[in-house]
Amino acid sequence: MAPEEGTETSRLLRNFERRFLAARAVCSFPWQSLEEKLRDSGSELLLDILQKTVKHPLCVKHPPSVKYARCFLSKLIRKHEAVHQEPLDELYEALAEVLTAEEPAQCHRTYLLPSGNSVTLSESTAIISHGTTGLVTWNAALYLAEWALENPAAFTHRTVLELGSGAGLTGLAICKMCHPRAYIFSDCHSHVLQQLRGNILLNGFSLESDATTPAQHTGHNTHNSESPMVTVAQLDWDVVTAPQLAALQPDIILAADVLYCPEIILSLVRVLQRLSACQKDRRVLDAYIAFTIRNPETCQLFTTELGQAGISWEAVPRHNQKLFPYEEHSEMAILKLML
Repeated sequence: MAPEEGTETSRLLRNFERRFLAARAVCSFPWQSLEEKLRDSGSELLLDILQKTVKHPLCVKHPPSVKYARCFLSKLIRKHEAVHQEPLDELYEALAEVLTAEEPAQCHRTYLLPSGNSVTLSESTAIISHGTTGLVTWNAALYLAEWALENPAAFTHRTVLELGSGAGLTGLAICKMCHPRAYIFSDCHSHVLQQLRGNILLNGFSLESDATTPAQHTGHNTHNSESPMVTVAQLDWDVVTAPQLAALQPDIILAADVLYCPEIILSLVRVLQRLSACQKDRRVLDAYIAFTIRNPETCQLFTTELGQAGISWEAVPRHNQKLFPYEEHSEMAILKLML
């Protein structure tokens, strides 16, 4: 195999690995490239893809939904049959295993980090479950995590408060790669918080006491001095009290994909104002808000409300690296707010 062919094959395998572990849409895989490769190769490539996907150690330990694995294997078999006449037993055996498996209420997505480490999340198999969208990971959380990993100095030895943490992808990636002193995950929905705590433990972090108790996050994690102190706070933006916010004392604030309706935007701006007012030394508090641009009017409402609240902001330049697989057509942005 020529060096360039080996590089292309490695890139193809990596693409399949990242997309399958993250359970991205089956139609988004580079099927055309695979079919072209299969015409010039034997079954070894398909066996390699099996090892990088369904039989990947991370997938075996933390599997995606049964329906997803079934759809993926069915597509892989069709591509094989379109090119090769001889059946590949390993493909059919893998499909048979999936066909006999039961679909659980929770599935897993795993995101590979540049360090070789990974973040694994347990998510609901339903996009909207228990009346909330916080049980799955949205694109802006991936986009914000990418930016954070490219700018680790913004978080090193600092206390981070994340608003609307959802399944926890952004915070877990930062905790594993950016060396914050403390990280406060927060959300308001009880089912989200329950799953969030589970994902934090799943990724090897210890949980401290409730973050809304004063002075709980100022030291290091007693279990591992190299790890950040990780806490979870139940924060309802409309009812959280000034003493609760004052107890958090973050150095930096994050939020991803929380600009999805006017009511939420108004609540977010109000809680940002209160957080700013709670700063003991009146220093400028930076907040980074990432969002998918679905409706320009929603984005306009957010910036208008920021202006009326006296909160200055600027757009963050697009970052260079694309570490995580998400929809290519999604337009995303990050605003830096100065509170």
